Amino acid sequence: MSETLLPPRTLQARAAELDAADPLADRRDLFALDDGVVYLDGNSLGALPRHVPARMAHVIGHEWGELRIRSWDESGWWTAPERIGDRVAPLLGAAPGQVVVGDSTSVNVFKALVGAVRLAGDDGRDEIVVDATTFPTDGYIAESAARMTGRRLVPVAPGDVAGAVGPRTAAVLVNHVDYRTGRLHDLPGITAAAHAAGAVAVWDLCHSAGALPVDLDAHGVDLAVGCTYKYLNGGPGSPAYLYVARRHQERFDSPLPGWNSHADPFAMTPGYAAADGARRGRVGTPDILSMLALEASLDVWDGVPVPQVRAKSLALTDFFLECVRAYVPEGRLTRLTPAAHAERGSQVALSCDDAPAVMEQLVARGVVGDLRRPDVLRFGFTPLYVGFADTERAARVLAEVCAGR
Repeated sequence: MSETLLPPRTLQARAAELDAADPLADRRDLFALDDGVVYLDGNSLGALPRHVPARMAHVIGHEWGELRIRSWDESGWWTAPERIGDRVAPLLGAAPGQVVVGDSTSVNVFKALVGAVRLAGDDGRDEIVVDATTFPTDGYIAESAARMTGRRLVPVAPGDVAGAVGPRTAAVLVNHVDYRTGRLHDLPGITAAAHAAGAVAVWDLCHSAGALPVDLDAHGVDLAVGCTYKYLNGGPGSPAYLYVARRHQERFDSPLPGWNSHADPFAMTPGYAAADGARRGRVGTPDILSMLALEASLDVWDGVPVPQVRAKSLALTDFFLECVRAYVPEGRLTRLTPAAHAERGSQVALSCDDAPAVMEQLVARGVVGDLRRPDVLRFGFTPLYVGFADTERAARVLAEVCAGR
């Protein structure tokens, strides 16, 4: 170990001091977490908020079991997609009335991307620029959307998107944070470049919302999508969301018009007339149980400023990287996540040739991270329930596993 790096006892003491000064430390008690386990996979599935099971017991036993069909009105089931969208909106930097919750991220990517092409119009804009490192499903859907709309798909590295858009670009689809490496992409810059070229910007926020400020309204984003089961802790398969900027809502033409997005859904008319506002992003009957579990989960965000979450996220990932440098033999792991704060999300990705075996041993020893084959170890830092002592322990166990192998 280098003489300039702090020894383990000093790092453990630092961790205790940082935890004592953490303004979010009391949030940890709101989650059902196992003692002795460091959970660093919240970038795949967030932890369960403790109060959600009781809420769901009420929904199932009373709202469904006793009120039954009456709950669509009396329990507010029908308005849940917009109501919960307005609770998600502050975490995205969006004013009310622009976010609707429902469907999966994949379905919402399709709605947003085809809707973006339709917003852009047909004046020679025959290209869709897509993040070449995107999550695979986004790429599959973008290719399908291009075929369906008669456009050509142009995959571009995220850092090159701003220079790739031009008069032929209809829409741009980019992930805010790379799911493999944790690299944070330039949402304000890419959005501005798309607008300067006359194109429509669509952002996938799955790995950023709930971990850092997104500020959709402030940066003029047109459309955005994201899941709620990662940093928002909505539960496995919880419904995703679709953001449609207010200025586009009257012209947003969803490729999946459904009876839920009809201006008069219970008229059951053969002709379609889109509802006003973000509601036109709905399709069919919402998944009420998952929807209401998400609504309850969002209680853990009450009174939490997103900039404070970002500050802790950066402090946690900085401290983890420092501990890894101090504990793990030099050359054993390669850092994939950028060191610069402006380029880092809320995860740290490290690579090694024996990553599957390393992660298997980490999990067996109570440090739960995530593997992306063939050689990427991912560690997601969820500031609401991950502390600095957790972070130090994770790095120490990682070093022991690496040394043992």
